Amino acid sequence: MPKQYSSRGLISNSRYCSVTALIFFVFFLLFGFLLFVGFLNLSGVVSISQVKTSSRSRQEEFLLRCPSPGTPTTTTTAHYPTRQNRATQAWNRSCPSYFRWIHEDLRHWKESGITREMVERGRRKADFRLVIVGGRVYVDKYRPAIQTRDVYTQWGILQLLRLYPGRLPDLELLFDCDDRPRVLAKEFPRPNSGPPPLFRYCSDGASLDLVFPDWSFWGWAETNIRPWKNVLEDIKQGNKRRKWKDREPYAYWRGNPNVAPTRGDLLKCNLSDNYDWNARLYTQDWKEEFKEGPKQSRLEEQCTHNRGMSPLQHYWPIRENTKCSSLKYAVEWGNNHSEEAEAIGEAGSRYVFEEMKMEFVYDYMFHLLTEYAKLLRFKPTVPPGAVEVSPETMACHQNGTYRMFMMESLVRFPSDSVPCNLPPVFDPNELRDFWDGNHKSIKRVEALEDEYWRTHPKPNLGS
Repeated sequence: MPKQYSSRGLISNSRYCSVTALIFFVFFLLFGFLLFVGFLNLSGVVSISQVKTSSRSRQEEFLLRCPSPGTPTTTTTAHYPTRQNRATQAWNRSCPSYFRWIHEDLRHWKESGITREMVERGRRKADFRLVIVGGRVYVDKYRPAIQTRDVYTQWGILQLLRLYPGRLPDLELLFDCDDRPRVLAKEFPRPNSGPPPLFRYCSDGASLDLVFPDWSFWGWAETNIRPWKNVLEDIKQGNKRRKWKDREPYAYWRGNPNVAPTRGDLLKCNLSDNYDWNARLYTQDWKEEFKEGPKQSRLEEQCTHNRGMSPLQHYWPIRENTKCSSLKYAVEWGNNHSEEAEAIGEAGSRYVFEEMKMEFVYDYMFHLLTEYAKLLRFKPTVPPGAVEVSPETMACHQNGTYRMFMMESLVRFPSDSVPCNLPPVFDPNELRDFWDGNHKSIKRVEALEDEYWRTHPKPNLGS
């Protein structure tokens, strides 16, 4: 989901890829959202035994079967459903429009298909290989990933299989859990030049990486960020706590400035004794947040974007090379056009609540993996050294926050409906109109900003 094309990106904070020479900053913070990372206090989280179950009969619920302490965990999946219930409803439910980017991401292999040689070209860039054969999952780990990104990504795929048992085809893929794209389009300039199909959490216009929902949809244990389903409800409640007219009239950002030069440069826009750029920017102390639980960072106060969103409809674009003056004008515009700014914020919120709910995250995964599998020109096989994984092998030995997040995100029932209907591929005119529309909106903002600064001289402080 999408890019920057990120997937919590969908569509991440993996979140360090960029689509254009712009940073997209949403100043309507109370209605904004962060697609991949949430910073919420864990106080009040219910214990595993208190998690409410579906209204469906408990006989249908399939939980983990963990062995007694000291007993090795086996891949016990015999009690799992092998197919969805016959009464499953085939609703005529359309997927959100951003699902169309699945076709666009896979178009590089549309004619040639994906051969084993192509997959193996990505081996040196990958953290692990994941194979699904007959509904069972096998993982061949090549190198340690950042924190537990690989663990929660694999956990998410296992939950997809529990949600739609018997529906995913056999497949074999490589996954890289780092932040930045690595399959550069310029290295594969010709049609059918065979780029490696490498999955990761983000991509950009100069890269061919396949965008997959990031690990934090199932929780980010190292930073106490709960699974997305829980976080989404927290955002809804956060939006209700303060009315738009009562918002603080500033742009707000909190994060780690060391992940990219553009973030360090952003801190120059902070409040100083010399000037107020209408921005309140804070460095995130992740070590302290992990020890105490996130108390300073609230997801309902933060935001990012992806290619499913449009400037002036869901967010306000900020120039990268003049961040400070661009932020200053954005906040001034929002304060002087309160109704329009509120409408943009509300549209951003609707996008998250209606199109980024967990059901659609799983449907995006389902369609991406299914369409990918259709392109394979070889039979997926379990490589020597690969280990079968199951929810039991991944969760039963975990403790503390790691286990709690797995239990909170555990799929306990097969879905009572089929996945949403995948929308068709973009035709060239539609794709051109999409990018042209975004470009025109950005140019409109730049023109308004330039006019503002012609009558409001900038201070001699940098950007």
